[in-house]
Amino acid sequence: MAVLRRVATESTILVSNRTTGMKNPTKSLPWLCAAALLLVASSRIGAQEPLPQQFGKWAVGSCPGWLGKLLAPATPVARESNLQSAGSEHYCNGNLGVTARYYEFADPTGAYEFYTSELKVGMNATTIGGASAVDAERLLTLIGNYVIEILPARNISDVDLLLLLKPIKAKAMETPLPPVRGYMPGEGMVQGTQRYAMGPAAFQAALDSLGQSKSAVLTDEIGFKAGTEAMLASYAARGGKTQTLLLLDYPTPQLAEQRLHHIQAMISANPALADVTVERKTSLLSLVLSPASPQAAAKLREEIQYQMQVTWSEPSQTLTDPPWVVVLKNIFVGTLAFCGVAIVMGIAFGGVRVVTKKFFPGKVFDRPEDIEVLQLGLSGKRIDPRDFY
Repeated sequence: MAVLRRVATESTILVSNRTTGMKNPTKSLPWLCAAALLLVASSRIGAQEPLPQQFGKWAVGSCPGWLGKLLAPATPVARESNLQSAGSEHYCNGNLGVTARYYEFADPTGAYEFYTSELKVGMNATTIGGASAVDAERLLTLIGNYVIEILPARNISDVDLLLLLKPIKAKAMETPLPPVRGYMPGEGMVQGTQRYAMGPAAFQAALDSLGQSKSAVLTDEIGFKAGTEAMLASYAARGGKTQTLLLLDYPTPQLAEQRLHHIQAMISANPALADVTVERKTSLLSLVLSPASPQAAAKLREEIQYQMQVTWSEPSQTLTDPPWVVVLKNIFVGTLAFCGVAIVMGIAFGGVRVVTKKFFPGKVFDRPEDIEVLQLGLSGKRIDPRDFY
């Protein structure tokens, strides 16, 4: 940021000197625009700086160990990972000094690809949690779409390190990392050999770092343009040997089957890959590069943490029973309502009948000509129905 501000200031001074000697001030407009753009760019970069100026007893300053300002790496892996910006700060705490570098990416997937490409054999997990690794020289940690590098890591404690990373965690993206990283077996893995690739640049860099350059002929057959994700790591085998496991995660099982045939044809056409084996399990292809033995390769495949899941999208509903108190309440309310309706209907029916018989006797109800009485004929007297009313 200081470099950009200095350049912008010098450009402004140059503009003022030139405009002084110019007869036509309008010719200085392009220089003024350029200076304004540099000032705007420098102010934006300063506003987006994720590293704090002070944390705990540490503050930005000049002390032993300063490594200079970081320039954004222009490597093929950085471009493929969608690197957005990079920067660094040097912090001092008495005579101790550490340099913190940050790399900002468009998303956590690109950050994870760059993070694994920076790992070295022998780096171990740290006590700060998350995806992080440390050795005698530096510490690497992945925070969302940021990769943070601390040099040297031995000069700063975990407590101070968490204070340094706190503002970065507050602004980092929280989307999940690629699932293929969780499929790798943990037993026997050589720490620092984990490599993730979402494109050919990171894939070839991973093969070179793991000593598997002979497998680079498979790059075009994998099909990264279709959304394929690759994960590699080296594993220790008996006899001091190592073998590399390569997992290829495809969007669909059909695409995985198609690429399986392409990869098998390429393996058959290259004698240097005669010992490489490949298998498919739904959408996942597994290759064991430079296997220690067929038995060791088969055992390594058995430890892959991948399970097939079949889902069926259909409408569903969840039935829940109400509490028994609500059930009893509904029963009593329903019974009382039924009884009330019965009483009202009974009174209404009886009242209409009584009123009708009073004002229209023998006209509507109980008309003698419509009443019949069953008789056994035990006596000669015929019963008159009117005698009943």
